[in-house]
Amino acid sequence: MTAVTIQCCAPITRDPLTEEEAAHLAGLLKAVADPVRLRLLSMIGSHEGGEACVCDLTDAFDLTAPTISHHLKVLRTAGLIDGERRGTWVYYRVIPETVARLGAIFTPLADAAPA
Repeated sequence: MTAVTIQCCAPITRDPLTEEEAAHLAGLLKAVADPVRLRLLSMIGSHEGGEACVCDLTDAFDLTAPTISHHLKVLRTAGLIDGERRGTWVYYRVIPETVARLGAIFTPLADAAPA
């Protein structure tokens, strides 16, 4: 009689996140976990050229200008957007590399999921 080896767990096929990577990505996820910030990021990225004036963003929300500024600061501190002052207005743009890192953490998981 031949012995049959049964493998109880599937082998790891790619490197999982390191502790450092997970901590960094958790900070990015925390920054976009707020509905206002997620909408702001989407609105900025949806403008032509991936850039939007703060004046284009504030009217979309029933929030004060200081509250919008706070949310933009959180996104900027996380490295998801950058801004440039032009006259009296600040123009924000998405930082593609950082946003791509967010998407990249889920793509392999979705690809590995059974259909």
